[in-house]
Amino acid sequence: MTFAIFGRTALASILAGALMAGTAGAETLRLSHNTGDTTTWHKGAEKFAELIAGATGGDIEVRVFPNAQLSGGDQMRQAEMVGRGALDLVVTSAINVTPLVPEMAVFSLPYLYANYEQVDATTQGAPGEMMAGILAEKGIVVLAWGENGFREVTNNIRPVTSPDDMKGLNMRVAGPMYIDVMNALGANPQQMQWGETITALQQGVVDGQENPIGAVIIPQQVYEVQKYLTTWHYSYDPIFIGISQQKWDSYDAETQAKLRAAAQEAMSYQRDISREATASGIDFLREKGMEVYEPTAEELAAFKAATQSAFDTWAAKVGPEIVGAFQHAIAAAN
Repeated sequence: MTFAIFGRTALASILAGALMAGTAGAETLRLSHNTGDTTTWHKGAEKFAELIAGATGGDIEVRVFPNAQLSGGDQMRQAEMVGRGALDLVVTSAINVTPLVPEMAVFSLPYLYANYEQVDATTQGAPGEMMAGILAEKGIVVLAWGENGFREVTNNIRPVTSPDDMKGLNMRVAGPMYIDVMNALGANPQQMQWGETITALQQGVVDGQENPIGAVIIPQQVYEVQKYLTTWHYSYDPIFIGISQQKWDSYDAETQAKLRAAAQEAMSYQRDISREATASGIDFLREKGMEVYEPTAEELAAFKAATQSAFDTWAAKVGPEIVGAFQHAIAAAN
């Protein structure tokens, strides 16, 4: 037999070499996101890595980097870096991309949505495809939409039951649109990286913040540094998996299909676990000692009226065609 000319040690060395060659041939992509490794963002990213490794037989591996490590902690720079090919992949939220693509603020216009059905009609429908087309112009290919969620407000000063309760609060915000919203409410907004926020809340540099319950407030343990929460549902924020256009174009159609399928399954999983965590989150937060206030429909209407100026300002920046497409899809979902 052919193997007879080799000793056992020599044969083992040849087989080991072959395995090493296979591993060496795998491509490793770097994926950046800006939350911690306990969040549903991270779990969705890890699910994508698992799925694409399986779909390609290990030919494509994805390394996930939380806390915006690859952009020096700057969550707003991640998408721009993907657009110019300095990063392979990103999981980020729409609001984080608004400095690069102002139109992305459409998802988060105050009180645009009332429920998940309306959300899904946009992110998983024609409006989502429209926004993906705009991002493609910046060199970012959207593979799938996930969920950050409805953003709720927390603070350490007092319960928030009306717009007047926001006056004078020093509020951490993520992006420019939320600065205008907080100004409309009489609060003092401070734009701040998420990686700096927990410390700022602990030290009293800011009084409060606003984020989704299932995706951020619970997994990032915001309840340990905040006393009051109001479920005002004032803004929705989707996330997405995006890949560099340069990297995307380097793949054949079959590989592109595998990447998109893995991303869509991963983000479907991520949406599910985010919504599950949100559904059970109110009771959990009360158990942890937070005072949770759930506004009535009339009280929500007062918050909506108070933030109408911010809606109008950003709707004009986004453009009537885009806003109209979203409102049409939302109306159809009703």
